[in-house]
Amino acid sequence: MPTDTTDASAAPPLVLGSTSPYRRELLSRLRLPFTTAAPQVDETPLPHETPAALARRLALAKAREVAARHPQAIVIGADQVADLAGEPLGKPGSHERAVAQLQRMSGQTVVFQTALSVVCLASGFEQSELAPVEVRFRALDAGEIERYLRAEQPYDCAGSAKSEGLGIALLEAIHNDDPTALVGLPLLRTARLLRAAGLRLP
Repeated sequence: MPTDTTDASAAPPLVLGSTSPYRRELLSRLRLPFTTAAPQVDETPLPHETPAALARRLALAKAREVAARHPQAIVIGADQVADLAGEPLGKPGSHERAVAQLQRMSGQTVVFQTALSVVCLASGFEQSELAPVEVRFRALDAGEIERYLRAEQPYDCAGSAKSEGLGIALLEAIHNDDPTALVGLPLLRTARLLRAAGLRLP
């Protein structure tokens, strides 16, 4: 029976263009060696830019920026924007802004637009995908919001909702087709694009 003699070290290096610990943990599930690099990208929304378009643009910009510094590597870029009735909600960055975000999202359906791009300059590969996640929030009172924020401090999470932690208790329902997308890296799509870029999975 023939054996597979392909040298795994011949595969191009893989770089995650993000310093997010959440994305790093998710990517590690695929058991591929990778490094991380912080993308240097201005995340300011363009005038009248939709949340989905913003997430797509930033994911691709991050992948391209890191790829320019690692031209032989396969680079993953990702971005997530909370979409409340067409308005983008980013990372709150402070307790006060997180309170305001959760007050607005209380009882509402929010779409977390999670975009993914994979770029390799050496091979000319570039593909992007979008994984929207529809999240229905419970009606939240001020005490619930305050207790949640003091316990979780999710100030680095889009929309202030950290679903992999206590934030799950704020929600009524989650609808999507890629179960890790809400955490920030849709692994079904990531695996698909990495295979298309030339990596073997599993």
